Amino acid sequence: MARVSQEHLDARRRQILDGAARCFARNGFHATSMQDILREAGLSAGAVYRYFRSKEELIAAIADEAFSAIRGAFDDAARTTPPPTPDVLLGRVLRGMLEEQVPGGDRQAFARLIVQVWTETLRNEQLAATLGEGYSAMRQAWAKVVDAYRDNGLMAADVPADHVARTLIATAQGFIAQQALFGDVRVEVLEDGLRALMSMRDPEIS
Repeated sequence: MARVSQEHLDARRRQILDGAARCFARNGFHATSMQDILREAGLSAGAVYRYFRSKEELIAAIADEAFSAIRGAFDDAARTTPPPTPDVLLGRVLRGMLEEQVPGGDRQAFARLIVQVWTETLRNEQLAATLGEGYSAMRQAWAKVVDAYRDNGLMAADVPADHVARTLIATAQGFIAQQALFGDVRVEVLEDGLRALMSMRDPEIS
């Protein structure tokens, strides 16, 4: 029997994850069954369960992929001289997540899925661990960008890098929550708002 190539295995895993993400974004996590995912992916139960045993494993894998992509963007930013400013970097990351590669094509539904994932961590230890690791890695990645800002003379060193990192992560989370709750939130709004805040000057300093 011919061996299945790694490329084939990777493509099949991608097919399952994309199908699951479309289902979750369209119908929500709890309203989606494994049968829904099988139909969406166009695969048999055996093919899917070879990779993922449950919805929980699927959502954890989707979350881990999202964190990996975001970390990659931050790592690239930290190596760039000078690094992109927060408005540019956050805009780039969120545009990729919520505009360019949206499962199912519904931005608000996908943002609601992200919020569902956050709430699911309150009862799902596996998912909580995945998000906890991702959040920690995000803080470290942002801290590297902050260090790069300082090395390039763009930011003072009087505030701990982790404080800046957590504030910027909270900004992104708030933007996603707005999209989930109200819809029609454009990334340009976030970019403009951050750019305006970054331009503020203390009037008492000449």
